[in-house]
This record gives sequence, structure tokens and C-alpha cells, in this order.
Amino acid sequence: MTNFYKLKNMPYFSQTVQHIRSSEIRDLMKLATRPDIISFAGGMPNNDLFPVKEVDEIILKMDPNLKKTAFQYGPTSGFPPLLEILKDYLRAKGLPVDTHKLMITTGSLQAINILGMEFIDPGDLVLTETPSFIGGIAVFKAFQADIKGIPLQKDGLDLDELQKILEHETPKILYVIPNFHNPAGIIYSPEKRKKLLDILREKEIVLLEDDAYNELYFSEETKKMTQPIMSLDTAGVEMVYTGSFSKILGPGFRLGWMLASPEIYEKAQIIKQGIDACSPNFTQVIAYEFMRKGYLEQYLERIRKEYARRKDMMQKALLKYMPEEVQWQEPRGGFYFWLRLPEGVDSTDILRESIDKGAVFVTGKTFDPEAKRNNYIRLAFSNMDFNQIDEGVKIIADAVNKYIAIHS
Repeated sequence: MTNFYKLKNMPYFSQTVQHIRSSEIRDLMKLATRPDIISFAGGMPNNDLFPVKEVDEIILKMDPNLKKTAFQYGPTSGFPPLLEILKDYLRAKGLPVDTHKLMITTGSLQAINILGMEFIDPGDLVLTETPSFIGGIAVFKAFQADIKGIPLQKDGLDLDELQKILEHETPKILYVIPNFHNPAGIIYSPEKRKKLLDILREKEIVLLEDDAYNELYFSEETKKMTQPIMSLDTAGVEMVYTGSFSKILGPGFRLGWMLASPEIYEKAQIIKQGIDACSPNFTQVIAYEFMRKGYLEQYLERIRKEYARRKDMMQKALLKYMPEEVQWQEPRGGFYFWLRLPEGVDSTDILRESIDKGAVFVTGKTFDPEAKRNNYIRLAFSNMDFNQIDEGVKIIADAVNKYIAIHS
């Protein structure tokens, strides 16, 4: 038996716990609370943009019997009226809600956890993009998966590399974030979405589509590109689609969803029963009323404009302050800029200098499944004070310029 660390008079931690590591984002968020720090670290909605007025009105005018329902336990699959209105919402996106089953989860990260528990045994191969969402990486590591990252290109996954892997190996899960990727900010092209499905047809692999940022596009032209992969011709491909209210209503609601085949859904529901019995009924009722009253689209129109304004400000500041050696792709939606530094530059060194001067971001290796490649920076513009974006970008750019000057 591996001699894992243990405390006196206590059994060894499980192998699952031994594979859990602290998230660099979580550690950096401790710094973000300092009043003197400008934080680009947290990929969170902006506090000042939450629909507080609408939610206040919903609660004040809610039928007393519905309020009582909100305080009670609910079905494991979710509050039935919310499931029905959410089906209509997803059906409008072309998703197969009539042949698949929908479940409310406690955030979309719980859906990823459930899928991990359902399919992954220690040593099983899981494919992710490189870079990838740190939450997804953490889940797969906790289940002791063998994680292999596939490079992410400007228009989506490197499909040539995917095909090479599939010629010799049989992964359990391929995890992708096709719309306004976290952290890379890119959006998959329509061609890559279709070709990805063609590659996976008749393969014994689950394609897990994480679509938390789908609604956060900055133009109607971009909206046309956000069609979920699961809404295309998925014949012969086993897929699970996850989404979330975290970015389109509020993370504190702790509500996400999973759309899966009946076979996957059946096991997933049993797993969820053992985790938390049901997601918060109180916030499910509010989310249902928010959608029923037509507030969601009004709110989305409001926040799209505001996030686009912040994106434009950051783009302007990056062009003004960053050296020409730094490259990035201007995002068309979502929360993030993903900056590529010259080869050999360690973004951790840039981070130390930036923190000393009053700004914080997330280093590239945080999003690398192998935690190695570190010449990238993720800047989140979503939760920023608009008036601090220029100042914060200048601090980070000064640190980059200083590093390049010293090491050139």
C-alpha cells in the first residue's frame, strides 16, 4: 500500500482525497479580497449586475403555497415546473429534450462530478482540451483518471491530434467547452463542431459538452455560432450536455443542468440521490419564476452589453500597454482574455511582480492538465470595476515588459 500522509490516531486518507489539490484560483482569491488589489483572477459575474430588483419582486409577490414549496425538499431530478420551462428554453436551441432526459444539478460542476462517478475508474483515460477548465480537471483527477490534453486552436480542438489518440487508445470521456472557452475565450467553428461528431461516431466514448457561457455573446453574428454541438446530427455519438444558471442569473443559486440519454440519466439520478438528495428547491422556484415572467432575456440583453463594454476596455488597454511579443485573440463572448507570452517566460514570475504592484491574475499552468505549460495568462474582465481595467492591465504589462527586458 502506498504510504500516504496521515494524521496521528486517524486512518489514511482515501486515494480519492489524496488526488485532490488546492485550486490556484481559490488560493489567489484570498488576495483578491485585499482592498488594494485589482483582481483579474475570478471568473465570476459582476456583483453590480445581478438582477436584485427582479428577484426581490418575485419573492414579495410569490404565492404563499409556492413559497412553502420552495422551503421543502424537492424531487432529485429537479423542481418539475423549472424542468418544463427549461426544456422549452433548450428546445429553442435545438437540443434533443424530447429524446433525452433533463436533470437539475447543484451547479454544472456537480454534473461533471456525477459523470465522473458514473464512468471513471482509476487509470481510465479522459481527454480534455489544453488548456481546460480547472474545475473539470480537478474532478477527473479526483477520480484518478489518466488525463491527456489535446491542444486547443483558434477555432477549436486540434482534431488531427484527437484522431491520432483514438487510433491507439479508448478514452472514457472527451470534455469540451465550445462556446467562449474558459480560459481560452475562443469559440468552436461550425466546421469543427461537425467534424468532431464525425470523428466520434460509433466510438465508445462520451462527449461531454460544457456550455455554461452559451448566452454571453457580444453580437448577433456571433450568436449564430453558439449552436450547441448536441443540437447537431449526433447519431452514433453518446453525448451529455451541461449548462448553468451561474453566469446568466447568479452563482449563489447553485443551479445547473444535465441533458443525457435515458441510460446515462438513470444512473446519474441514483448518484445524485446519494450526494445531496436534491438541488436547492428555494432557488429552483425563484429561477422558474424568473424565466416564467420573461425576465431572463431582458437580463441577458443588459449584461451582454455590459460585459462587451468591459471586454472593449480590456482590449484597448492590452493594445496600449502589452509588448508586441504577447499574443491574444479578442473574445467574442464570455469572461476571459487568454494571453500567450513568449516561449520560456514563466507567468508565475510575472504574477509575483504584479501582486507586488497591486494586480492579480491566473497563471497558465493552472489550466494545463499536466500543470506544466506556464507561458500563458488568464485575465477575467467580468467581475472588474470598469474604471480599474486600464490601471490593472498596465500593472501586468509593466511586469511583462520588465521580465522580457531582464531575460532578453
